[in-house]
Amino acid sequence: MVRHSKGYRNRTRKLLRKSPRERGMIPLSRILREYKEGERVAIKIDPSVHKGQPHRRFHGRTGVIIGKRGRAYIVRVLMGGYEKTIIARPEHLRPLEA
Repeated sequence: MVRHSKGYRNRTRKLLRKSPRERGMIPLSRILREYKEGERVAIKIDPSVHKGQPHRRFHGRTGVIIGKRGRAYIVRVLMGGYEKTIIARPEHLRPLEA
């Protein structure tokens, strides 16, 4: 038998799929958006951009920006009582209205 592949994006066929109206190029405002430290963001993975994608377990979570690393942002996410630090590019982040 062939062994089941356990890649980084396995079992994401439904999770990382755009609706027909969302397809195509993403707006530049999403790429050029600057976030400040302490700002709350929602993590919504854009499947058309492979660079700087967080792991699929963080899709739909909210976090706080704690720093910047190159073009990407360092985001602190609470998961099950633990603090996780992830690095994601702004294409995969959305601002939360507070």
